[in-house]
Amino acid sequence: MKTLLLAVLPLIPFEKPLDTVEPSAHPTHDGEIRVTILFDNYAADERLRTGWGFAALLETPDHTILFDTGADGEALLENFRLLGKDPMEVEAIVISHAHGDHTGGMQALFDLGLRPSLYLLEGFPEEMRSSAAASLTMIEASPGQEIAPGIRTTGQLGTDIPEQALILDTQDGIVLLTGCAHPGVVQMIEGAQAVSARPLHLVMGGFHLMNASGAELEVILGDFRRLGVEQVGATHCSGDLTMSTFQAAYGESFRPLGAGRTLSFPLPS
Repeated sequence: MKTLLLAVLPLIPFEKPLDTVEPSAHPTHDGEIRVTILFDNYAADERLRTGWGFAALLETPDHTILFDTGADGEALLENFRLLGKDPMEVEAIVISHAHGDHTGGMQALFDLGLRPSLYLLEGFPEEMRSSAAASLTMIEASPGQEIAPGIRTTGQLGTDIPEQALILDTQDGIVLLTGCAHPGVVQMIEGAQAVSARPLHLVMGGFHLMNASGAELEVILGDFRRLGVEQVGATHCSGDLTMSTFQAAYGESFRPLGAGRTLSFPLPS
């Protein structure tokens, strides 16, 4: 059973909605959104520590956002260091869902003195929503809410395991970044399309299909085609069969991921 984040921290009020984050002091290259996988159970860079979980760093010309925090704070911080990234530049953390393999690194970041805006969902457990340092800004994410220019959330999808994903606006269409896709990856795509009518350039992240059969994957592949998904990058809880199936179907339009992988997307002109 996956665990929830249970930090012993003071209770603070939950606010909604608030302004987006302030600009980063160290922006990335002009005109791009960069997504770097910081924590994963697969490695693109063999120097990095791996483990069951997921975290991705999003960098725009003016902002730095962390999507999920992996399962292990020590490993997360080591991967920051090995990739030459400064965790203190993170202005906002968006948590996809309340499982420990996506929240486990938060406390290590707080222990550094990081006090980011924290985007959670109304459906998250109360003990998680109330477990944050007194100086944190807590924001209840809503559908289409802007985290930073070019980065929005789907808002809450699903009820049994509420989850949100990120929508990145790029020159080629939207990129959907998922943590685990517990509500169903097809349902996550449809949730993103309810927010944005732009072409779906790439769906990437955890698809929660590690137990799916070949026949089930063929149905899901058909849904991806029907929904106009141009490229796919599956990792974390997607499963080896899922990754090989999608890679065979998408060919050069399959984007390998894993800890250490960076994908860059031009911003709309």
